[in-house]
Amino acid sequence: MFGYSSNQTNQTRNLVSSHNKIKMMEKEEFPSGFQVPLHYPKYSKSDYEAMDDLSLDLLLKQYGISFEGSLEDKRVFAMESFLWPDQL
Repeated sequence: MFGYSSNQTNQTRNLVSSHNKIKMMEKEEFPSGFQVPLHYPKYSKSDYEAMDDLSLDLLLKQYGISFEGSLEDKRVFAMESFLWPDQL
């Protein structure tokens, strides 16, 4: 991609492939609509890399996101969603 580093291009490709696995929660699961927790997650990259499947599912569910994929796919999605670029 013009004007992007190879790392940014790879992140964009990963995001596009991850996009097909994302599903917003149904309205019945969040009857009052989209819910955002009070605090932004304060996990480090190593925290995400060590998280188990259930912890990642619960974290994403707090933001109304259901992600269907492998544990590694969930970890990558969470890191790309919640970490700043310099933390990746």
